[in-house]
Amino acid sequence: MHLSRTVFTRLDKQLKINLVQFVNKNRSSQLCDAVNIQKRFKTHLSKPNLYVGPKKPTKFYEFAQTIGPYGFFLLSIPIGTFLLGTWQVQRRKWKLNLLQNLNDRIYHEPLELPAELEQLEEMEYYPFKVKGTFLYDQEFPIGLRSLIVDGDSSAQGSLVGNKDAQKGYYIITPFKLLDRDLTILVNRGWIPKTLKNSTARQYTQVKGEVEIIGVLRSNESRPQFVPKNSPKEDIWYYRDVNAMAEIAGTAPIYLEMKSDKNFPKYPIGSQTNVKLRNEHLSYIITWYSLSATTGYMWYRQIIQKLAI
Repeated sequence: MHLSRTVFTRLDKQLKINLVQFVNKNRSSQLCDAVNIQKRFKTHLSKPNLYVGPKKPTKFYEFAQTIGPYGFFLLSIPIGTFLLGTWQVQRRKWKLNLLQNLNDRIYHEPLELPAELEQLEEMEYYPFKVKGTFLYDQEFPIGLRSLIVDGDSSAQGSLVGNKDAQKGYYIITPFKLLDRDLTILVNRGWIPKTLKNSTARQYTQVKGEVEIIGVLRSNESRPQFVPKNSPKEDIWYYRDVNAMAEIAGTAPIYLEMKSDKNFPKYPIGSQTNVKLRNEHLSYIITWYSLSATTGYMWYRQIIQKLAI
């Protein structure tokens, strides 16, 4: 009996010791957690973030929202002018190729008229050599026209007293071919206004069979702001090959005769315009300069202000 009490007394003491140790352990753990939290809080408070401005956008839509509609409207100006400059680069390449092709045709060796006249539709600006006789009683004056020298129109009004620099007419004359039953139209060249009358230009006529070289030209559409032709009154402002051929009873084939020393001074031949306007380089410089200038202004007004 005494032994049992002793055992229970020892067990009770041991339980109390274990309970005290468990409670002390939990208190120590809680105390450590509180100390760690307090350290973290103090550390956070010891390094405050003094910058309270707006954050820089990190995504595209945030960046676009920051620029706004007005900023994008201004951005369209340098982009648009850059595209126009690039388009002019392509236009310049096209014009240079066109000029090269034109010169290659005009300075080609003279050809013979093909048997199939339909082939002439793809041979404009090629020179052709033909033999025949001019029919001067059915001529057409076209004007007023400027004198063309070396493939370019001469100056107007600046050369006082120079008749060749004044306005004049082209003389279109039917030409009966020798080697076939065919009559075509030939632009013999430019004459001053004083020779428009058929009687006054009789000394410009060459009788008999002649051999000429002429550049093939196609029908000319009515230019802007130019009056309509009046065939009944024999008034012609532009080259309507089809209408002239119908009136004169010729084929709709039109040659611009080249100059020939064996012919009189007038008409002046070689009235084919081979100088095409080519100002694309100046347009390229203009558009790219505008693009660079407006692009820099947009950068200063929009991008740099966002970085402040």
